[in-house]
Amino acid sequence: MPDHKAHILVTDDEKAIRNTLKDILEFENYKVSTAESGKEALEFILNKKVDLMLLDIKMQGMDGIETLKQIREEGHKFPVIMISGHGNIEIAVEATKTGAYDFLEKPPDLNRLLIAVRNALSQKNLEKEYEQIKKKLPRITPIIGESKSIQKIKNLIDKVAPTKSRVLITGDNGTGKELVAKWIHEKSRRSGGPMIEVNCAAIPTDLLESELFGHEKGAFTGATDQRIGKFEQADGGTLFLDEIGDLGLDAQAKVLRALQESKITRIGGNKATHIDVRILAATNKDLEQEIADGNFREDLFHRINVIPIEVPALRDRRSDIPLIAEAFLSSLKEQDISFSKVSFTDDGLEALKSRDWSGNVRELQNAVERLGILAPDDKIDEDTVNSILSSKSMSGEKLDELANDILDFQEFKERAEKIFLIKRLEKNDWNITKTAEEIGIQRSHIYNKMNKYNIER
Repeated sequence: MPDHKAHILVTDDEKAIRNTLKDILEFENYKVSTAESGKEALEFILNKKVDLMLLDIKMQGMDGIETLKQIREEGHKFPVIMISGHGNIEIAVEATKTGAYDFLEKPPDLNRLLIAVRNALSQKNLEKEYEQIKKKLPRITPIIGESKSIQKIKNLIDKVAPTKSRVLITGDNGTGKELVAKWIHEKSRRSGGPMIEVNCAAIPTDLLESELFGHEKGAFTGATDQRIGKFEQADGGTLFLDEIGDLGLDAQAKVLRALQESKITRIGGNKATHIDVRILAATNKDLEQEIADGNFREDLFHRINVIPIEVPALRDRRSDIPLIAEAFLSSLKEQDISFSKVSFTDDGLEALKSRDWSGNVRELQNAVERLGILAPDDKIDEDTVNSILSSKSMSGEKLDELANDILDFQEFKERAEKIFLIKRLEKNDWNITKTAEEIGIQRSHIYNKMNKYNIER
């Protein structure tokens, strides 16, 4: 039985053909509309939902091929069956290349017509089901590892995710704290809502309040439009406050108040807005020590630390390193055919396990890509790992060499600035806050410089 809800648009400049096809399809319990030109058909589908189109190729004005091209350019994906009284292979091929589902000659055989219509609608339904299944599938990468510590984290995620409890995720830089947060959201009852991420360390202090709570038009110089803050954007979903240990005390007080009252007020506004937000937070700092040092509010700590999850450093779960490295290499192969023949040897994976990985999973990911590009004979063995990953970094470049090679002062200054910044970051194990304090600039300026000079750990 055909889908009684299916809506078919018959487009043909011959009235007799339109009416004949309409009568046949309505007899089969389809809903049928008609158009006598390509232009009329395009106008029709702007306002009406169409499941299938029968489209004549030879029409006055815009012909069928031109109409089909515009349908596809405008993003409409419903199947189109082309009909022509001048059928030949060339026309059929062109119609198929343009995106036609099938091609029928006039006058269409009744059985052939109905079979083509049923098949086209069946394919459309299958594609719709596939899209629905895709939406239900996890959109994030898995947490890779079989070590006891990772199994413990996966079990914690399963227990915590369905609740409303706030979670504080701790661990070194690059361990995967953000991935843990994403999985908590993905497995929660809020997964259909937004997950909004805020890197507290990357936002200048003077802009943080506006970023989190929003502002009204004219609230301050430069506020030319109303801005909806991250708390409001996350309403009905999850707000992930990454690097929360880098929030200033003033901002901490305002976040605490928002959590206590479940309300926020935009800068320059006088109306409180109710928010329904689950808070996940992450930091690489010891917040209890930060409290003792007067840098973090104890009351905010207790608000966000309902469920603590500590993500282990990669050196504390070395057995997972080969699994993670192989997964990263497989991902590269899917994205770029040039990696298709690259593979690890057993001693190459053992060599990766023996390294300390101060940058954790993020550093390993970058290393795998570098090894995949530079490995001789597409084999990543122990010698390859030791030679490529032990090479000197950019920071080893000498300033006197730059002075000899570069004549332009601005270029010299930027290259020297890049070298200096890399060396300071390496010295502080890529801790942005510590580096900013040491060299006397704001954290946000370091992030801007890293973006400008394409600096990665």
